This record gives sequence, structure tokens and C-alpha cells, in this order.
Amino acid sequence: MPNENIETEALIIGAGPCGLFQVFELGLLGIESTVIDSLPSIGGQCTELYPDKPIYDIPGIPVCTGEELIENLSKQIEPFSPKLILGDEVIELERKDESFEIKTQKGKIISAKTVFIAGGVGSFQPRKIRVKGIEEHENKWLHYRVKDKDSFHGKKIIIAGGGDSALDWAIDYAESNEHIEQGGTVSLIHRRDEYRGAVSSVQSIKTLSESKRITLYENAKISGFDSSGENSFMLNIESDGSERSVEGDVLLVFYGLSPKLGPIAEWGLDITKKSITVNTETYQTNIPGVFAIGDISNYPGKKKLILSGFHEAALAAFAAKAIITPGKKVNLQYTTTSPLLKERLGVSEN
Repeated sequence: MPNENIETEALIIGAGPCGLFQVFELGLLGIESTVIDSLPSIGGQCTELYPDKPIYDIPGIPVCTGEELIENLSKQIEPFSPKLILGDEVIELERKDESFEIKTQKGKIISAKTVFIAGGVGSFQPRKIRVKGIEEHENKWLHYRVKDKDSFHGKKIIIAGGGDSALDWAIDYAESNEHIEQGGTVSLIHRRDEYRGAVSSVQSIKTLSESKRITLYENAKISGFDSSGENSFMLNIESDGSERSVEGDVLLVFYGLSPKLGPIAEWGLDITKKSITVNTETYQTNIPGVFAIGDISNYPGKKKLILSGFHEAALAAFAAKAIITPGKKVNLQYTTTSPLLKERLGVSEN
């Protein structure tokens, strides 16, 4: 099968909230874009880590979940019809005359005038449980993320971990009347008796444990398992020098995510501690035409907030416009008054 060749004015690496907003800011300036992400769906950390968790610090939105934020951003960029490449990864970037040639893992060749790295802190891989033979049951009864929380209702759920994701899901299922009414149970296994999650979440876990809605195993680790099929298992848990077996239907492991820069680290970028140094006037890297926004960018005073990434996307878009249309003045216009911007947004004048 021949390689697919794609030409674009802007290639955005990363389909998280900052990458999606970069599409919007570029679109307002008349720049068409292509977005690529190694994950099979858009959303980045919002989708992978906290789809149901409330976010309170998005300007103008008092509260929304990670999933709702991504849905709103997706709707916002619809007028610009970006090309989405999902489940694929950029492996090579090379300067060719006035553009960049980008090769992907699946054989696509992309020609782009500008490149925006919006990949969070790199591609995320879950830290996996180290128990001999257990990897064979991944996506059967062993899971590292919750894709459809309703599918686990009524089952014996065992959650391993002590951070926000582990605590949030344990609380969610333990407080779910639907889950409990269908005969479901919740157990939480943590290797210490101190937690990395929010104080309020820890208190909720303790309260739910006291009311018997959660069975809590602290200072404990999973040492082995026995499974005769795809739908149930027995876990061996070591705690305080003794071992017990716990029956389960679902094992959710939340040991955190391990970010990896991957091929980006080989592109000659100025990288310090897995972050890319940028000029805060343009958010351009040391490679002209390559920008970095969101958590992966680094500069004095950097704050890893989604709203900071939105600001970075706006300034980077204006800098990219100057590269794509050299010598042409880029005027600042407002969506409230500009007929051109309203036309690009598909908004009719009344």
C-alpha cells in the first residue's frame, strides 16, 4: 500500500484541549490545520485521566467535566474542518525548503509549513502492574482505564492505587446506587496508609470504608492471582505479613501514567526535563516554524494550566501566520465585530 501524502499549512501534534484550541486560533486567521494524536480518540488527558471529573478553572465556564470540555472544543472548531489523524504518531521531522516533511508510524508523509507540538508532556503510557502472567488478561478483567463505567455496574470491582484516579473511581462506584443495587462491590488496595489524592477524597474513602461500602486494604500489595476464565479471578494480597485471597470480576489499576517524549526528543529541540523551551513572544522553539504549547512548553514562570495553554495557542497562531504569509501585516480583529471572522466561523450577519 503506497504512503499517504498530506499537505497542510499547520500540523498540530496532540489532540488534547490545547491542540484543539490551536485549531480554532489558526482557523480564525484563515490557516487550515491537520491534527495527529497517538491515541484513538481526541481529548488527551481530559479523556484519558478525568472524563467525568469536574474542572472549575476554564474562563466563562463555572464547571464542566473533562469530557464536556472536549465536546465543546470539538464543536467550536467545526467551522474549520481540520483533518484528524488518530491512532498514529509522528516519528520523523525534517526541514525541506520552505516546509517540514513529517513521517508517521503508519507510513503517512505530511508536508507542513508550520508545526505545533501540543502533546501535553508526551505520549502517556499507563504504569502497569508487575505480576507474572497477568498481562494476558488485559482488556478482559484487567483494565488501566474506564471506557464505559456502566459496563462494570453490579460487578466485584477491585481498584489498585492511591492517587486521584483510584480514589475518584472507588468513590464513584461505592456511591452509585445502581452499582450496589445490582450486587456490585468495591475494594481498594493501596501499598501505604497515606494517599496521593485530594484530602476530601481521602476522607470520603475513609467514610465509605466505615459504612462498609468500600473494603479497604492498606499497606498491601498484589502478589499473585488465579483465573480460570475471562470474567473472574482471585487476587492474592499481602498485608502486614499475612496473605489473603479476594474474589473479583474487574481489576482497575491506577498506578499513574508514564509520559514519554518519544521521537520528539530526537528532533534537535531545546529540551529540559521533558519540556521544550520556547520564546514567550511567539511560543516558537529553537527551530523556526516549530511551536510548543500546553504542558510540554517551558519558559520562566510557566504554569501547567489549560487556560495558560489557550493563551499560548493564540500568540503562536499569530506568529505562524507571519511565517505562512510573509510580508503581510496581520491585524488583530475581534469575533464580535469582524465580518471576516464571522464569515470564517459561519456566523450570519443580522
